[in-house]
Amino acid sequence: MAWGFLAPTVVYLLAFYAYPLYRNVELSLREYTVRSFVQGGAPFAGLDNYRTVLTDPAFWPTLAHTLVFTGASLVFQFTIGMALALFFRQHFPLSGTLRALILVPWLLPLIVSASTWSWLLNSDSGLVNAALGVVGIDPVNWLTSPTWSLTSVIIANVWIGIPFNLVVLYSGLQAIPVEVYEASALDGASGWQRFWSITFPLLRPVSAITLLLGLIYTLKVFDIIWIMTRGGPTGSSATLATWSYRLGFGNMLPEFGPGAAVGNLLIVMALIAGLVYIRSQRRQYQR
Repeated sequence: MAWGFLAPTVVYLLAFYAYPLYRNVELSLREYTVRSFVQGGAPFAGLDNYRTVLTDPAFWPTLAHTLVFTGASLVFQFTIGMALALFFRQHFPLSGTLRALILVPWLLPLIVSASTWSWLLNSDSGLVNAALGVVGIDPVNWLTSPTWSLTSVIIANVWIGIPFNLVVLYSGLQAIPVEVYEASALDGASGWQRFWSITFPLLRPVSAITLLLGLIYTLKVFDIIWIMTRGGPTGSSATLATWSYRLGFGNMLPEFGPGAAVGNLLIVMALIAGLVYIRSQRRQYQR
């Protein structure tokens, strides 16, 4: 009976997680061409594809872009999401309506959000440059300048991720007893002291899982960057996710092996983050 209930989940995990992961690892260990990708028979290459990726001049800049993109997105998404969650905890008229409106970026298809930001940040006809012109600031080449392209995709990704952080953190705030705040107010604690001594410590488990899920999602962000900048110009906004796609499918002569190797590096980074989270949770429970 137990295996009968488990069977659908096991089949789903094997079909949509285990097999694709195995296939990607197998791709990264062989020298695939378009012909061998379709017909089979690709020769075994061992770790050559990983050596090719790690010695490529584009690897370290792309890794740096990935870390900056992920770190900046997480910091701003979490900080703004926390601020909004604390704001909406103060119940006021239309607070529910405003919360629903803030969820719109999260509900929109990513292609719509990325296209919208591409239009807003357009160098010639974008609303952002028009607003800057009103206050006397020269137009900025948001999407076509190597200096600003990475910042542009970070802004778009932050806008998309704020609602998720808001929803999770707001739910965590609702679980904190009001009596704790009332007791601290009687003791003369300021709002800042209540946040650092009560709210933040009690939200730590929720904050940890929020940051972990945000990290895993942000590491694999592809569509926003590809639609807005295609990783350019000159690779200035390329991340490991877009580089993996470009290697495997973005060239006239696809490099399936190196592309799969880059994808596996992303998986390893996500697994490390997950293991760190599990280890920290075990330590917390042991205390």
